[in-house]
Amino acid sequence: MPLKEKPLGKLISFEGAEGSGKSTQIARLAKRLVKQIIKVLSVREPGGTAIGEQVRNIIVHNSGGDEMCAETELLLFTAARAQLVREVIAPALHDGTVVLSDRFLDSSTVYQGIARNLASDPVSLINHFAVGNVMPAITIVLDVPPTISKNRIRQRASDVPDRMERENIDFYQKVRNGYLLLAKSIPERIVVIDGTMTEGEIERAIWKVVKKTIA
Repeated sequence: MPLKEKPLGKLISFEGAEGSGKSTQIARLAKRLVKQIIKVLSVREPGGTAIGEQVRNIIVHNSGGDEMCAETELLLFTAARAQLVREVIAPALHDGTVVLSDRFLDSSTVYQGIARNLASDPVSLINHFAVGNVMPAITIVLDVPPTISKNRIRQRASDVPDRMERENIDFYQKVRNGYLLLAKSIPERIVVIDGTMTEGEIERAIWKVVKKTIA
């Protein structure tokens, strides 16, 4: 789908630090949407395409990834995003589907731009080059304190922590602060929801926001 075409569907992105509960809430929201007879597609970043999954492996699981510089990390994330937008998200939106994305361009703004201290102008330029005119109708930020994020990661039974999950508490605090700052600067799109509530309470809070967006 040419990115200049106006999409019929809606893109809803979920953001937050590792362990914030994004995957759980995306699954719950998808079930609600299906009950409403709404076409829904869930995607994740980085990944969602054959190319994107290979990039994900380099970013997240590669044994040499700890030596990756911030600029390389940014470019890899946005490369995977560009492929996902053109191969999956844009066609789905054109078809009238509601797309739920586990992370989108705001992740690069926060993780690489703020937490990794890259300059905001090139991050913004690269971000928008990757996504074109495909922007979220609404972005849900699940906000949790860094200590809770780290505890949730440790409690995952069988998963080996990836590069991002191994970051220290100071990095997680920068990520949290970055999302809260971004939400204040774009209140018309970004909604912050308390990620320490019960899963049911979070689900209901998200639905209250989303049902207005898809109406």
